[in-house]
Amino acid sequence: MLLRLFAKRSARPASRTPPDCVVWAVGDIHGRSDLADRLIQAIRTDLHAAVASRRVVVFLGDYVDRGLDSRGVLDQLVNLAADPALEVHLLRGNHEDRMEAFLDDPQIGPSWCDYGGREALVSYGVDPPPMRGDAQAWAEASRALGQALPAPHLALLAGLETSVSIGDYFFAHAGARPGVALEAQSPDDLMWIRQPFLNHTGLFEQVVVHGHTPTETVYSDARRIGVDTGAYATNVLSAVRLERETRILLQATGRAGRIAITTSALAHGSKSR
Repeated sequence: MLLRLFAKRSARPASRTPPDCVVWAVGDIHGRSDLADRLIQAIRTDLHAAVASRRVVVFLGDYVDRGLDSRGVLDQLVNLAADPALEVHLLRGNHEDRMEAFLDDPQIGPSWCDYGGREALVSYGVDPPPMRGDAQAWAEASRALGQALPAPHLALLAGLETSVSIGDYFFAHAGARPGVALEAQSPDDLMWIRQPFLNHTGLFEQVVVHGHTPTETVYSDARRIGVDTGAYATNVLSAVRLERETRILLQATGRAGRIAITTSALAHGSKSR
Protein backbone atom coordinates (compact mmCIF):
# COMPACT_ATOMS: atom_id res chain seq x y z
CA MET A 1 0.00 0.00 0.00
CA LEU A 2 1.34 3.44 -0.91
CA LEU A 3 1.63 5.95 1.89
CA ARG A 4 0.81 9.63 1.65
CA LEU A 5 3.40 12.36 1.89
CA PHE A 6 2.17 15.06 4.21
CA ALA A 7 3.20 18.62 3.47
CA LYS A 8 4.06 21.23 6.07
CA ARG A 9 1.33 23.58 7.15
CA SER A 10 1.51 26.96 5.42
CA ALA A 11 -0.60 29.91 4.34
CA ARG A 12 -1.04 28.29 0.93
CA PRO A 13 -4.12 26.08 0.47
CA ALA A 14 -3.38 22.43 -0.24
CA SER A 15 -2.02 22.03 -3.77
CA ARG A 16 -4.12 20.06 -6.20
CA THR A 17 -3.91 18.43 -9.58
CA PRO A 18 -6.69 19.23 -12.09
CA PRO A 19 -9.89 17.22 -11.71
CA ASP A 20 -9.76 13.70 -13.12
CA CYS A 21 -5.96 13.79 -13.40
CA VAL A 22 -3.17 11.77 -11.79
CA VAL A 23 0.49 12.73 -12.21
CA TRP A 24 3.68 10.81 -11.50
CA ALA A 25 6.96 12.76 -11.23
CA VAL A 26 10.15 10.68 -11.55
CA GLY A 27 13.52 11.81 -10.21
CA ASP A 28 16.95 11.68 -11.84
CA ILE A 29 17.67 8.22 -13.31
CA HIS A 30 21.30 8.77 -14.42
CA GLY A 31 21.80 5.56 -16.36
CA ARG A 32 20.20 3.25 -13.77
CA SER A 33 18.02 1.31 -16.20
CA ASP A 34 17.70 -1.49 -13.65
CA LEU A 35 15.98 0.76 -11.11
CA ALA A 36 14.00 2.58 -13.80
CA ASP A 37 12.65 -0.69 -15.16
CA ARG A 38 11.01 -1.65 -11.87
CA LEU A 39 9.78 1.88 -11.14
CA ILE A 40 8.30 2.36 -14.61
CA GLN A 41 6.57 -1.04 -14.39
CA ALA A 42 4.94 -0.02 -11.11
CA ILE A 43 3.90 3.40 -12.44
CA ARG A 44 2.51 1.91 -15.63
CA THR A 45 0.47 -0.63 -13.67
CA ASP A 46 -0.89 2.11 -11.41
CA LEU A 47 -1.85 4.41 -14.28
CA HIS A 48 -3.51 1.73 -16.38
CA ALA A 49 -5.64 0.89 -13.35
CA ALA A 50 -6.38 4.53 -12.48
CA VAL A 51 -9.91 5.89 -12.69
CA ALA A 52 -8.68 9.32 -13.81
CA SER A 53 -9.00 9.98 -17.54
CA ARG A 54 -5.79 12.06 -17.69
CA ARG A 55 -2.79 9.92 -16.73
CA VAL A 56 0.50 11.78 -16.73
CA VAL A 57 4.14 10.87 -16.16
CA VAL A 58 6.72 13.65 -15.87
CA PHE A 59 10.38 12.66 -15.94
CA LEU A 60 12.42 15.41 -14.34
CA GLY A 61 15.58 15.06 -16.45
CA ASP A 62 19.11 13.64 -16.09
CA TYR A 63 18.45 10.30 -17.72
CA VAL A 64 22.05 9.90 -18.91
CA ASP A 65 25.59 9.94 -17.44
CA ARG A 66 27.12 8.48 -14.26
CA GLY A 67 25.21 5.19 -14.24
CA LEU A 68 26.22 2.39 -16.59
CA ASP A 69 23.25 2.24 -18.98
CA SER A 70 22.27 5.62 -20.40
CA ARG A 71 21.30 3.94 -23.67
CA GLY A 72 19.00 1.50 -21.89
CA VAL A 73 17.27 4.34 -20.03
CA LEU A 74 16.53 6.22 -23.26
CA ASP A 75 15.14 2.99 -24.73
CA GLN A 76 12.80 2.73 -21.73
CA LEU A 77 11.63 6.33 -22.13
CA VAL A 78 11.03 5.93 -25.87
CA ASN A 79 8.95 2.83 -25.13
CA LEU A 80 6.87 4.49 -22.42
CA ALA A 81 6.27 7.65 -24.46
CA ALA A 82 4.75 5.45 -27.20
CA ASP A 83 1.98 4.26 -24.86
CA PRO A 84 -1.20 5.91 -26.22
CA ALA A 85 -2.96 5.66 -22.87
CA LEU A 86 -0.41 7.91 -21.15
CA GLU A 87 0.62 11.55 -21.34
CA VAL A 88 4.40 11.51 -20.98
CA HIS A 89 6.53 14.64 -20.48
CA LEU A 90 10.31 14.37 -20.67
CA LEU A 91 12.14 17.37 -19.20
CA ARG A 92 15.62 18.48 -20.19
CA GLY A 93 18.24 18.04 -17.49
CA ASN A 94 21.66 19.63 -17.52
CA HIS A 95 23.20 16.26 -18.40
CA GLU A 96 21.09 15.86 -21.55
CA ASP A 97 21.99 19.45 -22.39
CA ARG A 98 25.72 18.65 -22.18
CA MET A 99 25.33 15.40 -24.10
CA GLU A 100 23.70 17.21 -27.00
CA ALA A 101 26.25 20.00 -26.76
CA PHE A 102 29.05 17.44 -27.17
CA LEU A 103 27.56 16.39 -30.50
CA ASP A 104 28.00 19.97 -31.74
CA ASP A 105 31.15 20.94 -29.83
CA PRO A 106 33.63 18.11 -29.15
CA GLN A 107 35.80 20.49 -27.11
CA ILE A 108 33.46 20.14 -24.15
CA GLY A 109 34.10 16.38 -24.08
CA PRO A 110 36.65 16.37 -21.24
CA SER A 111 34.46 18.49 -18.95
CA TRP A 112 31.37 16.45 -19.81
CA CYS A 113 33.21 13.23 -19.02
CA ASP A 114 34.34 14.67 -15.68
CA TYR A 115 30.77 14.46 -14.42
CA GLY A 116 29.42 11.33 -16.03
CA GLY A 117 29.69 11.58 -19.77
CA ARG A 118 32.31 8.85 -19.89
CA GLU A 119 29.77 6.25 -18.78
CA ALA A 120 27.26 7.53 -21.34
CA LEU A 121 29.79 7.18 -24.16
CA VAL A 122 30.63 3.63 -23.13
CA SER A 123 26.94 2.68 -23.03
CA TYR A 124 26.78 3.57 -26.74
CA GLY A 125 29.95 1.63 -27.54
CA VAL A 126 32.14 4.72 -27.88
CA ASP A 127 35.60 4.72 -26.27
CA PRO A 128 36.32 7.97 -24.39
CA PRO A 129 39.67 9.46 -25.51
CA PRO A 130 42.42 8.85 -22.94
CA MET A 131 43.99 12.31 -23.36
CA ARG A 132 42.04 15.46 -22.46
CA GLY A 133 43.98 17.57 -24.96
CA ASP A 134 43.59 15.29 -27.99
CA ALA A 135 41.18 17.44 -30.01
CA GLN A 136 41.08 15.03 -32.95
CA ALA A 137 40.18 12.09 -30.71
CA TRP A 138 37.36 14.05 -29.09
CA ALA A 139 36.05 15.07 -32.50
CA GLU A 140 36.06 11.42 -33.54
CA ALA A 141 34.27 10.43 -30.32
CA SER A 142 31.62 13.09 -30.98
CA ARG A 143 31.03 11.77 -34.50
CA ALA A 144 30.93 8.20 -33.21
CA LEU A 145 28.30 9.09 -30.61
CA GLY A 146 26.18 10.85 -33.23
CA GLN A 147 26.32 7.73 -35.38
CA ALA A 148 25.61 5.40 -32.45
CA LEU A 149 22.55 7.27 -31.20
CA PRO A 150 19.43 5.60 -32.68
CA ALA A 151 17.01 7.92 -34.45
CA PRO A 152 14.41 7.60 -31.65
CA HIS A 153 17.03 8.70 -29.10
CA LEU A 154 17.98 11.73 -31.19
CA ALA A 155 14.31 12.63 -31.56
CA LEU A 156 13.75 12.22 -27.82
CA LEU A 157 16.69 14.51 -26.99
CA ALA A 158 15.56 17.12 -29.52
CA GLY A 159 12.03 17.13 -28.12
CA LEU A 160 12.81 17.53 -24.41
CA GLU A 161 10.78 20.20 -22.58
CA THR A 162 12.21 22.73 -20.13
CA SER A 163 9.13 22.80 -17.88
CA VAL A 164 5.55 21.60 -17.51
CA SER A 165 2.67 23.17 -15.57
CA ILE A 166 -0.16 20.95 -14.33
CA GLY A 167 -2.72 22.27 -11.87
CA ASP A 168 -0.99 23.75 -8.82
CA TYR A 169 2.34 22.10 -9.75
CA PHE A 170 5.23 23.35 -11.88
CA PHE A 171 7.76 20.75 -13.00
CA ALA A 172 11.36 21.62 -13.89
CA HIS A 173 14.66 19.80 -13.69
CA ALA A 174 16.56 22.05 -11.26
CA GLY A 175 14.06 24.52 -9.84
CA ALA A 176 13.27 28.17 -10.49
CA ARG A 177 14.79 31.58 -9.82
CA PRO A 178 13.11 33.52 -7.00
CA GLY A 179 11.62 36.84 -8.06
CA VAL A 180 10.93 35.66 -11.61
CA ALA A 181 7.50 34.47 -12.69
CA LEU A 182 7.49 30.76 -13.40
CA GLU A 183 6.32 31.33 -16.96
CA ALA A 184 9.28 33.67 -17.51
CA GLN A 185 12.05 31.42 -16.17
CA SER A 186 15.15 31.03 -18.34
CA PRO A 187 16.02 27.57 -19.70
CA ASP A 188 19.44 27.80 -18.00
CA ASP A 189 17.90 28.36 -14.57
CA LEU A 190 15.35 25.59 -15.10
CA MET A 191 18.22 23.18 -15.86
CA TRP A 192 21.02 24.42 -13.60
CA ILE A 193 19.90 26.54 -10.64
CA ARG A 194 20.72 25.30 -7.15
CA GLN A 195 21.30 27.38 -4.01
CA PRO A 196 19.30 30.53 -4.90
CA PHE A 197 16.29 28.28 -5.38
CA LEU A 198 16.91 25.85 -2.53
CA ASN A 199 17.74 28.55 0.03
CA HIS A 200 14.81 30.81 -0.82
CA THR A 201 11.91 30.46 1.63
CA GLY A 202 9.17 32.29 -0.24
CA LEU A 203 6.37 30.67 -2.19
CA PHE A 204 6.18 30.55 -5.98
CA GLU A 205 2.89 30.75 -7.87
CA GLN A 206 2.86 26.94 -7.91
CA VAL A 207 4.62 24.17 -6.03
CA VAL A 208 7.89 23.46 -7.88
CA VAL A 209 8.60 19.76 -8.44
CA HIS A 210 12.26 19.19 -9.30
CA GLY A 211 15.32 16.94 -9.31
CA HIS A 212 18.96 17.98 -9.99
CA THR A 213 20.20 18.29 -6.41
CA PRO A 214 20.53 14.81 -4.90
CA THR A 215 19.50 14.39 -1.28
CA GLU A 216 19.31 11.40 1.01
CA THR A 217 15.57 11.88 1.36
CA VAL A 218 12.71 13.13 -0.77
CA TYR A 219 11.68 16.64 0.32
CA SER A 220 8.07 17.82 0.24
CA ASP A 221 6.43 20.98 1.55
CA ALA A 222 4.12 23.80 0.42
CA ARG A 223 6.86 25.34 -1.74
CA ARG A 224 8.69 22.49 -3.49
CA ILE A 225 9.06 18.73 -3.88
CA GLY A 226 12.63 17.48 -4.45
CA VAL A 227 12.64 13.99 -5.98
CA ASP A 228 16.34 13.32 -6.74
CA THR A 229 17.71 10.70 -4.33
CA GLY A 230 21.00 10.13 -6.20
CA ALA A 231 20.03 6.81 -7.79
CA TYR A 232 23.38 6.22 -9.48
CA ALA A 233 25.19 6.26 -6.11
CA THR A 234 22.52 5.37 -3.54
CA ASN A 235 20.61 2.64 -5.41
CA VAL A 236 17.38 4.53 -4.66
CA LEU A 237 15.22 5.92 -7.46
CA SER A 238 12.21 7.93 -6.33
CA ALA A 239 8.90 9.05 -7.78
CA VAL A 240 5.95 10.99 -6.36
CA ARG A 241 2.31 10.43 -7.27
CA LEU A 242 0.08 13.51 -7.25
CA GLU A 243 -3.70 13.28 -7.38
CA ARG A 244 -6.08 15.91 -6.07
CA GLU A 245 -4.51 16.94 -2.71
CA THR A 246 -2.54 13.75 -2.10
CA ARG A 247 1.19 13.09 -2.51
CA ILE A 248 2.33 9.47 -2.55
CA LEU A 249 5.91 8.21 -2.61
CA LEU A 250 7.25 5.23 -4.55
CA GLN A 251 10.89 4.08 -4.58
CA ALA A 252 12.85 1.37 -6.38
CA THR A 253 15.77 0.27 -4.23
CA GLY A 254 18.68 -2.13 -4.58
CA ARG A 255 20.95 -3.40 -7.34
CA ALA A 256 20.32 -5.29 -10.57
CA GLY A 257 18.70 -8.62 -9.81
CA ARG A 258 17.73 -7.62 -6.28
CA ILE A 259 15.54 -4.55 -6.73
CA ALA A 260 12.48 -3.98 -4.56
CA ILE A 261 9.65 -1.47 -4.73
CA THR A 262 9.29 0.23 -1.35
CA THR A 263 7.13 2.96 0.18
CA SER A 264 7.54 5.29 3.14
CA ALA A 265 5.76 8.29 4.66
CA LEU A 266 7.14 11.82 4.60
CA ALA A 267 6.37 13.09 8.09
CA HIS A 268 5.40 16.78 8.10
CA GLY A 269 6.74 17.24 4.59
CA SER A 270 10.44 16.95 5.29
CA LYS A 271 11.80 13.45 4.79
CA SER A 272 11.20 9.97 3.46
CA ARG A 273 13.20 6.71 3.30
